[in-house]
Amino acid sequence: MARLPIIDPEKAAGEAGRFLEASIQFRGRAPNASRSWANIPYIAKFVLPFHVPIQREGGGGVLSCRIKEMAVLKTSHLNTCNY
Repeated sequence: MARLPIIDPEKAAGEAGRFLEASIQFRGRAPNASRSWANIPYIAKFVLPFHVPIQREGGGGVLSCRIKEMAVLKTSHLNTCNY
């Protein structure tokens, strides 16, 4: 299975760099998902505003951050992620 390269925010340029800067402003960091999405920044910039409310409380969702984080961890575990 081919994997997308993870783009380093410090080395990103152009649209990818602007997308990663926005990701850091929204989330306080550039998680691996954003660093992967940076490969297609013209699409990613439309997705980013939807990710933040989904992952945080108060964005219109009904699940707590604790439940959301548990779902992320379980999914990562099932996919044998290294983190």
